[in-house]
Amino acid sequence: MKLPHNDIFFQFPRHTVPTSQGDVTMPILYYDASQWLFIFKTDKARVQQLLPDGLKAVSVGGKGLAGVAFYEYRDTSIGVYNEAGIALGCLPNSMPTPATTLPHLMKRAENNTIGFHVIDLPVTTQAACSAGRDIWSFPKIVTDIGYQENGSRFNGHVALPDNSGNILSISGSSGPGFPWPVIDLVLYSRHQKNWLRTLVNTHGTGRICTGGSLRLQVENTDHPMGKHLDLLDLNQKKPFMVIRSTELQLRLNSGAVMP
Repeated sequence: MKLPHNDIFFQFPRHTVPTSQGDVTMPILYYDASQWLFIFKTDKARVQQLLPDGLKAVSVGGKGLAGVAFYEYRDTSIGVYNEAGIALGCLPNSMPTPATTLPHLMKRAENNTIGFHVIDLPVTTQAACSAGRDIWSFPKIVTDIGYQENGSRFNGHVALPDNSGNILSISGSSGPGFPWPVIDLVLYSRHQKNWLRTLVNTHGTGRICTGGSLRLQVENTDHPMGKHLDLLDLNQKKPFMVIRSTELQLRLNSGAVMP
């Protein structure tokens, strides 16, 4: 069940942050959204190659983790927009690596050290792009993002900024799954010479599923996002896990400077 705008989940101390597109009130609140989060296993060394100094890749069964996510934000405090991205499972070098990875990803953000480092984050509005770049140094660009879902079936794409084609597309149906609360996220980013640890608190129920017939297609390897997917060896690959929800609500908090 979705929470109303005045629910205690959204009643959080807020402050204003200037950006190049105007002031943004933090945390950013998302009242109505959907997500498809595709998690792939790939060579851990390939993941580490794309992580900046200071972060180390985590693994599941000896493989690194790469997440490709699509979001449809229908009601937020920063406007309506779509988002897609690539993020790599990691944690800071200074933190001990847990014995198991997947159980940690299911923890609430406040109790989790394993997180993700975002390497690509297209959005469909300039306001969302500027906020991400100016507040967290997320690698955002503005472009068209297709998002279509019908039950267990999904079809999405990220277009080249000049609309001359797609960078990537993903389509198919997720496999068997079971209901599960949407998961919180911990994001690590480098901003103004500081490492930030950002908590994304979520509410809602979705499903955790197998990859089914879903396949990722890399359509342009000249663009940096396509190059990253190619290096991660994800072209024509099936995710090993899918987390999807049409009831996503979240609170995107300011990042805390890490010591």
